Amino acid sequence: MNKVLGIVCEYNPFHNGHLYHIIQSKKISGADYTIAIMTGNFTQRGDVSIVDKWSKTQMALLGGVDLVIELPVLYSISSAENFAEGAIKILNSLKIVDNISFGSETRDINLLDRIAEVLYNEPREYQTLLSHELSKGISFPKARENALMMYLNDVRRFANVLSSPNNILGIEYLKALRKSKSHMLPICIPRVGAGHNDTTYSQSIASATAVRNLVYSNKYDSLEFKRLVPVPTYSILTENIKKGHIVNGLANFEKEILYTIRKLSIIEIANLPDVSEGLEYKLKNAANSCNSLIEFFNIVSSKRYTKTRISRILVYALLGITKKDMQLSKSTIPYIRILGFNKDGQNLLSMISKANPKLPLITSVKKFEDTNKNKNLQVMLAKDIWATDVYTLGYGFDSWAGLDYTHRLITP
Repeated sequence: MNKVLGIVCEYNPFHNGHLYHIIQSKKISGADYTIAIMTGNFTQRGDVSIVDKWSKTQMALLGGVDLVIELPVLYSISSAENFAEGAIKILNSLKIVDNISFGSETRDINLLDRIAEVLYNEPREYQTLLSHELSKGISFPKARENALMMYLNDVRRFANVLSSPNNILGIEYLKALRKSKSHMLPICIPRVGAGHNDTTYSQSIASATAVRNLVYSNKYDSLEFKRLVPVPTYSILTENIKKGHIVNGLANFEKEILYTIRKLSIIEIANLPDVSEGLEYKLKNAANSCNSLIEFFNIVSSKRYTKTRISRILVYALLGITKKDMQLSKSTIPYIRILGFNKDGQNLLSMISKANPKLPLITSVKKFEDTNKNKNLQVMLAKDIWATDVYTLGYGFDSWAGLDYTHRLITP
């Protein structure tokens, strides 16, 4: 019987570390097919993708993935918890996935699962510890880390686990598996080479941050850069560079963002996800006095409000995403938006349709809009379409709108 592997990814861009993760995941799981649930043009830490979602899809398919499904933007720019839950909901709904694999800084999945168990069950003692830590005025992630360390009472074993981005996401995947009572079995692949945000690297593996920085600094034609990414990634990146379709981070949209925050009322800012405790006034005052995002972050970021949290809020504002939209995402089973597939991916689509005939599979956005009667899915898809239209404003040339209607599926 065929085995299917699921991977949740951003591939921003696809590099040798991602290739290593796919190879190891297939080896451990014995998978015959691989499905990637991939973020689109905006990413989980409140940033933008260096290239568009179709370019990333092409990289993934040429790197060993068989089918690429888009993680809707309401999940892809959300907290780690909602990001993971959205991806797990999609994988569960396919009804054919046996394993989910994620990268982590630790090789001990039992350690991650122990933390996930506490976070899922939220024992009263842990809740009390968390409330106490939050009362100190520190950020939620740090308060949670401190509370967990005290509750688990094993500093040597759990130290630094919750300060590592991939571990945090891994814990959220494990928690989402528990919450949904999923049959999928998790696999964690320890990172090799550079850490998540390392700008330095050795040999052939670097973080996506380091790879992006080399592109931004026009060092993409160097031998060191070519060592860090597969040949197809290099070709796709250079093609996008020539077309002016590289987006150099959130700063590309700083005027649009500052304009939007200035235009929004205090009530509208308060209605953005992650805005609470009067933060709306701080955001409004900063936008009214700043001319760049660097200034903005210097004013607003603090121990309580991390730069990542503020970045996500700015993306919510840019894309017009509200707390109501985010609640909708939490209560909805998403559609399956197909971005691309290879020959094995075609087989996967047949398997999915057979296993779950009522599952909404989108290969044509226009056709889905014309036939879909689920209002929640209409709202969700409209946000994806708008996200693409905003994203292309970051291009140097050919900033077309409406690409979700006109761009072909990727079938290399």
